[in-house]
Amino acid sequence: MNLVLTDHTETVSTITLNRPEKRNALSPEMLLGLRKALVEVSQADTKVVVLRGAGKVFCAGADLAYLQQLSEFSILENKEDSKLLQEVFHELYICPKPTIAAVHGAAIAGGCGLASVCDFIVADAENALFGYSEVKIGFIPAVVMVYLQRKIGDARTRDLVLSARNIQANEALALGLVSRVAPVGDFEGEVDRLVQQLANNSSSAMELTKEMLRNLQGMSLDDGLRYASSMNALARMTEDCQAGIAKFLKK
Repeated sequence: MNLVLTDHTETVSTITLNRPEKRNALSPEMLLGLRKALVEVSQADTKVVVLRGAGKVFCAGADLAYLQQLSEFSILENKEDSKLLQEVFHELYICPKPTIAAVHGAAIAGGCGLASVCDFIVADAENALFGYSEVKIGFIPAVVMVYLQRKIGDARTRDLVLSARNIQANEALALGLVSRVAPVGDFEGEVDRLVQQLANNSSSAMELTKEMLRNLQGMSLDDGLRYASSMNALARMTEDCQAGIAKFLKK
């Protein structure tokens, strides 16, 4: 059985974590498959990427057998294993297309990390649950903290990663972790609406915007403005921008 499935339509590439009998728990094999899938969808001729989990939950975190292996690893083995997780998160973060985590059921530990790195999270109001539970077992959510602190700020990150508490969809929305909460019974409809909203935009403009959002982190005001000016000029030269201007003027 393929642990990670990919599917492409004209509009959207979908990546599905496919271990429903194990609550889509992360194993090295699944992480390798996920890294490969992320490279594939980044190059696909589609506009949006949706990450979802098969079965009743999004992703319950690390596989129990995997955790047992970690406890027996040498320092070099642990570094290599940690690098794989870092690479998966990085591939997701640098994906040129808007990424949506469609979260139903639990997204815990590494599963919550995957959702957090996406541009958008659509959470099912009925059953979505989020939590960074690592400190409960003496582990730390090291890689995701790099992204989470940038996404929701230092104080909120401290609250979630140190308390290791689980939060439901509406609190996750209030904290800025979740983008949209789907009404009960309309989860897929809410995901589809966001996909269509993004698909109506220019692919090149969204790609350049994502590139800017990544690169602006840590820049001074002056450096940021100089960078923005050059990116503005670059965007004007794209086919999408020139076609968009022509269409607007024709109206």
